[in-house]
Amino acid sequence: MTDGVRLLRFFLGANTPQGFVSRFDQLEREKDGWETHIIKGGPGSGKSTLMKRIARAAEGPGETVEEIYCSSDCGSLDGVIIHNRRFSVADGTPPHLLEPKCPGAYDSILNLCSCWNAEKLRARRGEIMALSRRISSLHAQSTRFLSAYAALAGENRMFALECTDTEKIREHAARLAAREMRRRSGHTPHEDIRFLSGITDRGIFVFEETARTLAERIYIIEDDCGAASRILLFELRRLALSRGYDIISCFCPVEPDEKLEHLFIPALSLGFMTSNRRHPLSLTPYRVLHARRFTDTEALRRHRQRLSFSRKMGAQMLEKSAACLKEAKALHDELEAHYIAAMDFAALDSFAEKTIRELLG
Repeated sequence: MTDGVRLLRFFLGANTPQGFVSRFDQLEREKDGWETHIIKGGPGSGKSTLMKRIARAAEGPGETVEEIYCSSDCGSLDGVIIHNRRFSVADGTPPHLLEPKCPGAYDSILNLCSCWNAEKLRARRGEIMALSRRISSLHAQSTRFLSAYAALAGENRMFALECTDTEKIREHAARLAAREMRRRSGHTPHEDIRFLSGITDRGIFVFEETARTLAERIYIIEDDCGAASRILLFELRRLALSRGYDIISCFCPVEPDEKLEHLFIPALSLGFMTSNRRHPLSLTPYRVLHARRFTDTEALRRHRQRLSFSRKMGAQMLEKSAACLKEAKALHDELEAHYIAAMDFAALDSFAEKTIRELLG
């Protein structure tokens, strides 16, 4: 990475108890003069490689490059966002299913299908379709294990919520905001939604380096049950927006619409992150906030056997879910091999160079 470039890594799609959840709607910024370029092509046809080449070509002092990774394959890109040049490039194939809304005016398609030999793929039709079905089946199994995990974790959260002083949490959030967030005027705040963590073929994966890039001061909220951290983070989110700050809200892949897991305020180099037994954080905190300061621990202790059982069973469900994703990744590599064998890489290289010239000048 070139000196002076700020590199951020996130997920915009998540493996969840409801199946795959996409937040690729976050790429749509028509009003701000942005453009989106949607790549169409098969597995192994060079989508991720093209995006990596675009990201490297866009590097320069002061540039912010955001790499969006695949939650089912942490080594593969699903998208890149080049902030200063105001454009994004994203994989538009399933499960993302991106389509242009204003073709040519705001968004466009980059078609890699022109770089393959369709006859070779048709000759492997049986193998390709069989692999695709097996991969889909494994993802469905992974989803069922995640659903079981979510039920167990949800029960623990409800036990903890019954013992949590919500008013005390809101008062603490107000004090934090008064100390850390001086009011800004003349700025309409913007919220970016991301996943900093993902349930992947490697288990739970967190882009900690992105957190270090966004924030010099990070408050870590230690919360195994997820009741106190949820309330605190949503209150801090509300307060930050009301004070005029742009924020990055990172949701939990287990509850992608309801549970805020991490919050960043880049203008203040400030972050708030949740840490627990499932994904303990290794970064050095500015300060640590313990959920127990807001919890009646004696009352919660009465549920300790049920809490322990749910944690233990939940850990097994997460392991089984990750094992399914790992097996699906291995089959996906086999699927990619069929497409790689059918690709004209000279044509692909020429296509990539032409695309980079058009995007970057």
